[in-house]
Amino acid sequence: MTDGIRGRRRALPRRARTVLLVYAAGFLEGTGDHALYLARGGLHAYAGFGPPPLQVFFVALVVLDPLAAVLTLWLRPWGFRLAAAVMTLDVLGNWYVNWRWVTAHPEELLRPVGLLPITLFGLFVVATAPVMTRVVRGAVTADLPVARPPSIRKDAARQSGPDGNGAHR
Repeated sequence: MTDGIRGRRRALPRRARTVLLVYAAGFLEGTGDHALYLARGGLHAYAGFGPPPLQVFFVALVVLDPLAAVLTLWLRPWGFRLAAAVMTLDVLGNWYVNWRWVTAHPEELLRPVGLLPITLFGLFVVATAPVMTRVVRGAVTADLPVARPPSIRKDAARQSGPDGNGAHR
């Protein structure tokens, strides 16, 4: 199975492989951030972050973020849909939680940590997920040399010459 995934990944255009790396880095960074937050505050780390469903979602991101990273690295088309859904909800949830702060201090949005990178990564994932789904579907169904052994006729034609023993005279 590993050769199949590696072969399909190698068959992707360079830009698609770069997008995969950005997805993996972003989702794994999010996993680490949420895990750290939970390690510091326990299951109630997000108690001040709005209604209970939103708190549950932020806790669930410890599982959803790495799941999205793994499924996209495994080139599963529905992994990109999951990634887009997770990031859409994550961005909307973060904007909901931080709305008062944003309206009171809009200049703080320019900080390189917090809401700005989450929003930019979310927009990147939502914009590239449909394209990546199509690219990955093409790579999965592509006729890769690794996926199919050569035809017997082609082998026989290459190995035998005019006299039938493989030598061309």
